[in-house]
Amino acid sequence: MPHRNAAGGQRGRAGRPLIRIVVVDDHTMIRDGLRAALGTRPDLEVVGEAANGNDAVAVAEALAPDVIVMDLHLPDIDGATATRRILTARSTTKVLVLTMHAEEDAVLRALRAGARGYLLKDAGRDEIEWAIRTVAGGGTVLGAAVGNRLVDAVSGSRGSPSLAPFPELTDRERELLELLAQGRSNAAIARVLFLSLKTVRNRVSTIFAKLGVHDRPAAIIAARDAGFGRG
Repeated sequence: MPHRNAAGGQRGRAGRPLIRIVVVDDHTMIRDGLRAALGTRPDLEVVGEAANGNDAVAVAEALAPDVIVMDLHLPDIDGATATRRILTARSTTKVLVLTMHAEEDAVLRALRAGARGYLLKDAGRDEIEWAIRTVAGGGTVLGAAVGNRLVDAVSGSRGSPSLAPFPELTDRERELLELLAQGRSNAAIARVLFLSLKTVRNRVSTIFAKLGVHDRPAAIIAARDAGFGRG
């Protein structure tokens, strides 16, 4: 039987909207680690767990979580199949795939089933939190390997980049856009460029405005179409 916790309230301890999370993984250490990592955040609450796909479907139906962190490799049905069943019954729940490696075919199957992106199991706590908040807010979390294939599928080809794409960007903004196009989170970009997280967020917003896009996936597609993030 699935392990379930009582559902949390609608607002976190700091008064922010509470994001209710279910963790699906057949390894107890992964589930315990995520619960411990997220448990200190006032706006995040792990309200349930499941160790296989069928239990994940049952927990999702019982608890109606905002986000499910879903392992791909489960002992009964796989994560993509569980994702499809969950979202067929409850389209407002967001699924974030949990994977050991960027397994393109498996991740793409989950994305086609409705998952909002994927997260590597070796991600740090800041990146995990960012990814959960991103998908909870309707965003998408894509790494470079799978993201490139999605762009190719949408565009139909790898068109040649222009000689000087996005001349409106500063050199620093172009450097940041390259990392963004690689699928790096804001926290990861901050570490690479030795910037504060707030500075990265502000510069990402400026880049969105200059590119005429409204969200991260659109910026990534525009950047990769121009040749960024393919190194």
